[in-house]
Amino acid sequence: MSKPRCSILEENGIKKDVTLPYEEFLKVQENLDDYADLRRLREAKEAEKDAPTIGTTELKRKIGTQTSRSTGRRRRVRP
Repeated sequence: MSKPRCSILEENGIKKDVTLPYEEFLKVQENLDDYADLRRLREAKEAEKDAPTIGTTELKRKIGTQTSRSTGRRRRVRP
């Protein structure tokens, strides 16, 4: 990632504001959004880490359906 082109505005020797091109702002905003999404995903995974799970075979049995792949039969396509 390249360094953003920006200007730092100081007041009495203290850094107060930053200006940057709009395209750079959009990149920063997108990266922050991606980071927030990643944090939420990690939090959700952590919250569900001890949740009970079932395999696909058990799931298919519970919902009462079979796919053509699981039965080895080809589905007939109707015109």
